[in-house]
Formats: sequence, C-alpha cells, structure tokens
Amino acid sequence: MTINPFLNTGLGTLPLLSNAKTRSISAENPTGTKGQGAQAKPTEKDAASQLGEGWKVRPCITLPPNSLTNLAEIEGPGIIQHIWITVKEAAYRDCVLRFYWDGEKSPSIEVPLGDFFACGHGLRYKVNSFPIAVNPSGGFNCYWPMPFRKSCQITVENQRWEEIDVFFYQITYSLEDVPEEAAYFHAQWRRSLTPRNYPEHIILDAVAGKGHYVGTFLAWTQLSNGWWGEGEIKFFMDGDSKYPTICGTGTEDYFGGAWCFGDTYSTTFLGYPLWRKEPGEVPKHGLYRWHIMDPIRFEQRLKVTIQALGWWPGIKYQPLTDDIASVGYWYQTEPHGQFPQFPTIEERWPR
Repeated sequence: MTINPFLNTGLGTLPLLSNAKTRSISAENPTGTKGQGAQAKPTEKDAASQLGEGWKVRPCITLPPNSLTNLAEIEGPGIIQHIWITVKEAAYRDCVLRFYWDGEKSPSIEVPLGDFFACGHGLRYKVNSFPIAVNPSGGFNCYWPMPFRKSCQITVENQRWEEIDVFFYQITYSLEDVPEEAAYFHAQWRRSLTPRNYPEHIILDAVAGKGHYVGTFLAWTQLSNGWWGEGEIKFFMDGDSKYPTICGTGTEDYFGGAWCFGDTYSTTFLGYPLWRKEPGEVPKHGLYRWHIMDPIRFEQRLKVTIQALGWWPGIKYQPLTDDIASVGYWYQTEPHGQFPQFPTIEERWPR
C-alpha cells in the first residue's frame, strides 16, 4: 500500500504496526541502550539523595567552557523523530549544533543552538509551528524527520569562556530500515551585512546534489528606521544564472503576511513570531516559512537569496544595510557541498 505523502501528516500511518524499535537518548540514558536508563547513583548533594537509584538523579548535563560534547552516537539504520532541548539563553548563539550522517567528516547540520529552533538574536520567544515548537519557557522541540543509514552523531560545542550548566536534552529515534529514496536532512546558518550597492543576503549557495528545500528562518536586525521588507526571495536552481526560476514578491509575502505585517503571528507552516524594539535597541525580527506542503525540488544545484529593500520618499525602493542571519533547511543526497567557514563566536553575537 502506498500512502500519498501530501495527505499523510503522520496520523495516517499511526495505526499501522511495524518492526521499528523506539529508543531515546537523554542525560539519564546517554547511549539510548535498551534497559539502561535511570542508572545514575545519587550523592549526598543530589536532590535524589534520599530517594536512591532509579529516581531523578542525572536529568541534565553541564557543558564545560570551550568544549565539544557528544549528545548522541547511534548505529543505524534509523530516523531521528523528535529532539527536545532547554538551556539558558546564553547558549543560544554561543553553542553550535552539528549533525553528521553515516560517518561523514563534515557536518550536514551546522547551526547555532537557538537559531536551529527558529529563535534568533539570542532571544527566547514562542514558536507554534508544525516541525518546530518553542514553548514556555524556552522548551525547544524539533520534529523534522532525519533518516540515516549507517550512523548518526550529534554534537554541541560550547564556545563560551564559561560553563553552560543545566543543559537538558532528549533525542528520540527509531531503529528501522530507511527507504532507498530517503534523503538526508541539512541545515546551514549564514549571516551578513547587506551592502547598499547590492543589498542581498545569501541564504544558501553551492548546494550540490538532488533534493528539495523545506524551510527558511530569518533573524533580521534593522539598522535604519522605516519599513524593511520590500525585498524578494529568489531560488536559483539547476543551471539558473542571472535570473531565478522562483521569485517572490516581497519579504512579508514570502512569510505569508501582507502589507507590512502590522502584527506578529505563529502558524503551522509560516510565521512572524518576533518583533522587538526595546529602549536603546535596534529593531529585531524573527520569521519562518516551512515548505512542507510545497517543497522546492532541485536536481543538481540550488542557491537561495533574499533582498533588503525599504522605501525612499517619492515611492522608490531604498537599498538597506541590515544585519540578516538565516537558516536554510533542506533534504538532499550525499555527499553535500562544502559549507562556508563557520563564523566565530564574536561574529555570531547579536547587536
């Protein structure tokens, strides 16, 4: 029986039994091994010292300063189904998530922790969408399905000069055969100051292979007053040079809004959950669009850009110098193209 993926949002196959095995990695079971959870032994300083083994002894971990921590090492085949993380806001831009599929040397996912969950600028706010949910207070949830055939490694690097304590995490996955046509999940973070002479931010470039683009997150910082969202998003694919195959009509249009937004919103597939201008701050915006019902398919190559345009008096477009950080999410065959050099901690700090 073949189920139309357009109609199946997960519930359609839920009654069907399978031979898949569900496992979950957390601080209480760091390997996800069957029957190996809740084995930490409490000491006198632990909250569970009067309860003993098997209670809530090791619910979280500490990330030492300038350290790399393995969150998961899994032998496949399998699929990551759900990730939950919560940690203090200092980690959002200063800690980096990386995912490696099937023993690859370079990561397929390389994104600051908060931005991966559509929380930009190092800020905590709510996101209510299908693949990403951020719940009070700072509960990060990811439901992007991430298949792998041989192995999966997930790391978090704390690049701060101080430790990050009370880092909670849960990674739930299924050990099962992966269909031949299943592609690998990728996500890449970029940041730029758009120049006035060519105010364009590159979300992705030099993506090589066959796949489909499934999501955009932008953390947009205004560096001038007025309206900032007249720029168009463009998708160059499979040999496009000067002109793209897919061209949007404006920033708020691409994210499902209209007429300069006027309010924030967070919906199943698209949202504008953050508009913030505190005293002494420049305006900050957070926007997402998930191409779940409308994936953008490419056969060989993909480049994605967005323009930064406002208005001059006299109804003329004004090129803007704005600070734009982005995450592009996509599935593709491996090997993937070379990612750009990842920005240093100083280059990632919010304005």
